[in-house]
Amino acid sequence: MNSALFFSCITSLLISMALIPPLRLLAERFRFVDLPGDRKVHKHPIPSIGGIALAVGSFAGILWWCPQSSIKFSLLLGGLIILGFGVWDDRVNLGYRVKLLGQLLAALVIVFVGEIRFESALVFVDGELPLWMGAPLTVFFLIAVSNAVNLTDGLDGLAGGLSFLTLCGIAYLAYLASDSTVLLLTVPFLGGVLGFLRYNTYPARIFMGDGGSQLLGFTMGVLAILLTNSTRGPFSPAVSLFLLGLPFLDTLGVAGQRLAEGRSPFIGDRTHIHHKLMRIGLSHYEAVMAIYAVQIGMVGLAYLLRWQSDVLIVSLYLGIAGSVLGGFIAAGRGLLPSDASQEETLLSRVAFREFSNGPSNGPWMASRLIWLLAIAVPIFLVGLVFFSSDVPPDVGYLSLILFGVVLLGLLLPSQASLYFVRGGLYVATTFLLYVFEGSRTSSMPTVAVANNIFFVVLTFTVVMILRFDEQNRFQTTPLDYLMVFLAVSFPLLPEVRTDFSHLGVFAAKLIVLFFSFELLLHAFAGRARQLGFVSLWILFGLGIRMLL
Repeated sequence: MNSALFFSCITSLLISMALIPPLRLLAERFRFVDLPGDRKVHKHPIPSIGGIALAVGSFAGILWWCPQSSIKFSLLLGGLIILGFGVWDDRVNLGYRVKLLGQLLAALVIVFVGEIRFESALVFVDGELPLWMGAPLTVFFLIAVSNAVNLTDGLDGLAGGLSFLTLCGIAYLAYLASDSTVLLLTVPFLGGVLGFLRYNTYPARIFMGDGGSQLLGFTMGVLAILLTNSTRGPFSPAVSLFLLGLPFLDTLGVAGQRLAEGRSPFIGDRTHIHHKLMRIGLSHYEAVMAIYAVQIGMVGLAYLLRWQSDVLIVSLYLGIAGSVLGGFIAAGRGLLPSDASQEETLLSRVAFREFSNGPSNGPWMASRLIWLLAIAVPIFLVGLVFFSSDVPPDVGYLSLILFGVVLLGLLLPSQASLYFVRGGLYVATTFLLYVFEGSRTSSMPTVAVANNIFFVVLTFTVVMILRFDEQNRFQTTPLDYLMVFLAVSFPLLPEVRTDFSHLGVFAAKLIVLFFSFELLLHAFAGRARQLGFVSLWILFGLGIRMLL
C-alpha cells in the first residue's frame, strides 16, 4: 500500500501544480477574480480559481489509486457538487440560500449514497444512533465544517495550511487504525493541497475561492466521520472536534462576539482570529505562523486524547471553546489591545529587527555559496543515477514518458519552459531519491555516510544563503517551515514503523533539494534550461536502468 500512497500523493501534487498557471491566465478572462474590499487583506485583484486545480488533482489521485467503493463514489460525487456550487458562487456571488442548497445536496449524497453517517452521539445518547437522528446530525455537521473552513480563508495560505494539518492528523490516525480506505482517500488531498499552497502562501498568486475552501471543509468532515465510525475503527467521534480544530473555534468565537454585541452572526466583518492577530501588530506572515502553531496543538491533542473517554474529550474541548469565546467577546468590548497601539508596536518591531540584523558580509558570502550550489547539486544528481539500481517498472516507464514531456517543454519560449524545468526537477528528483533510498547501494556504509554528509553540507549551505542573501532570490514562506516541521517531527512519532518513519527522512532531503532548486532558478534565471537538462538526464537514466 505504501507505493499506492506515494504515487497517489505525487499524482495529485503534480496535477494541482500544473493546472494553476493556466488557470491564472484564464481567471481574468472569465472574471474569477477576488477584488480588494473592506473585509479583505489583499490590496490587488487576485485570481480565485485555485480550488479547481486542487480538486482535479485530488480527484485524479483518488480515481486512479483508490479501490472502487460506494464510499469513494459518494465522496467524489458530493465533492463535485459542492465544488460546482462554490465555483458558481465565486463567479456570480450567490445568495446564502443557493449556497446552502449545494451544501445540503452534497451532504445528502454522503448520507444516502455512501451510507456514511454518525452512528453514535458522544456522551448524549447510549448505543447506536438510529437513521432518523444520525442522518440530520451528519448533514448539519458537514454543512457546518464546510462553512467553518470557508470562513477561515482570510489570509494567504491560511485555509490551505490548516486543512493540510488536519488532513495529516486524519491520515496518521487512519494509519494507526490500519484503515486503508481513509488513508487512500486522504493522501491525494494532501498532495492537492500541497501543490496549491506552493502558489498560495504569502504573497499569494492565486486563491482557492469558495469552491476550494468548501470542498476542503466538506472532505475533512467526511473523512473525520469515516475515521471515527465505530464499525471501522477505535476512535471516538469526539476526536473530530480537535482534528478540525481552529476553524470551528474561530467560527464559534466570531458568532459569539457578534451576538454579544447585538449583531447578526451571519454578517461578515473583521472579527476573525487572523484579523485580531494583525490588529495587535503581527504581520501577515507571523499571523499565519501563529495560527498554524495553534492548529498543530489541536491536532496533537486529538492524537494524545484518541483513547480517552468521550466525557474527558468533550469537557476539555468545551473548556477551550469557552476560553476562545470569552477572548473574542473581551476583544469586542475593548478589553484587549486594539488598533491604538498598532503603529507603535510595528515601529518597535521594525527597530528591533534593524538592530538585531546589523552589518554583515552577506552579498560576498551568498554569491559564492550560490556558485557552490550550482556546481554541487547537478553533479550529485547526475552521479546518483549511477548508484540507483532496481528501478520499479512503474517508475521507469513514467520517467520515460515525463522525459518526452519535459523535452517538448524546453522547446517552448523561456517563460513557458520554466514551468517544465521546475516541474521536471521536482518530479525527477523525487523519483531518483525514491529509487536510490530503496536500492541495495544506499545501505552500503561508505555510500550512506557520503550521502548523509552531502545533505548536511547542502542544508547548511541553503540556510546560509537564505540568511545572507540581500537580493532576496528566494524567500521562505510559512509552508516551507510547516513542511520542515513535519519532515523532522514525523520520524519521532510513536508507533511509527521503521520503514514508514523512513519517509520523514526522505521528505526532509527532498525539501532541502527543492529549496536549492528555487535558489538556483532565481539566481540563474537566464540559464534555466541548463537545469532542465539535469532533469532530462535523471528521467532518461531511470528509464534506461529499468530496461537493463
